[in-house]
Amino acid sequence: MAEKLKVTLVKSTIGAIPKQVKTVEALGLKKLNKSVELPDNDAVRGMIFKVRHLVKVEEI
Repeated sequence: MAEKLKVTLVKSTIGAIPKQVKTVEALGLKKLNKSVELPDNDAVRGMIFKVRHLVKVEEI
């Protein structure tokens, strides 16, 4: 398991259901093509799984 994950928003949240929009915001993503580094734990993995169609994930 990687120590950190680099999560990039690659698809707009316009048209997404409100719960998914809030999940993307909770991950710290605000604008398209912006990235954040997050710890690799079960909570973050679960959030990413819910919005996997909107984000790209890299292990670092």
